[in-house]
Amino acid sequence: MKVESVPIIGDNVKLEPLRVDHIPALCDVGLDGQLWKWTTSVIANALDMERYVKRALVERDLGASVPYVTVVKNSGMIVGATRFGNIDVANRKAEIGWTWVTPKWQRTSVNTETKLLMLSHAFEQWKCIRVEFKTDANNRRSRKAIKRLGAKEEGILRNHMITESGRFRDSVYFSIIENEWDAVKQRLCRRLEKRDED
Repeated sequence: MKVESVPIIGDNVKLEPLRVDHIPALCDVGLDGQLWKWTTSVIANALDMERYVKRALVERDLGASVPYVTVVKNSGMIVGATRFGNIDVANRKAEIGWTWVTPKWQRTSVNTETKLLMLSHAFEQWKCIRVEFKTDANNRRSRKAIKRLGAKEEGILRNHMITESGRFRDSVYFSIIENEWDAVKQRLCRRLEKRDED
């Protein structure tokens, strides 16, 4: 499992490794409070976004994560961000998360293609045997979206995290394992062919 921060390019979406100079574009699309309601972060202004990006880059430098901005290829517009995190090379697993898409691009195929690109990279390039997802137990929309990917719900970790706002968060864990990947990939490809919404 050789983990590198490289672009991942699809038909309509490009995942570009996160850089500090992406902060202004991320502020342009990412300061809507609803985006952060169920996350552990509080992002209300440019300084918060700068802190969020710099923390992600520190984790990248430590080998714990690979963060990306999500770009719509035909316009070059940054519409959100996502990340591989909690990377465990010895056990060939990683988490996909920290994902947000600006409201204008929600309910489009952007998130579906993003997940297809990331899962393909994890299972086919890194040779992962497990990819994890987690979300706030209260975030019904996210839970539904993760299940629609084909991930299996594994359970709820109570008082799992303390958010920056001080709220205790219960987290729901999901996973896709190696022998499930082909079926999940086929399902995601069919959804993209139909231009299915998230």
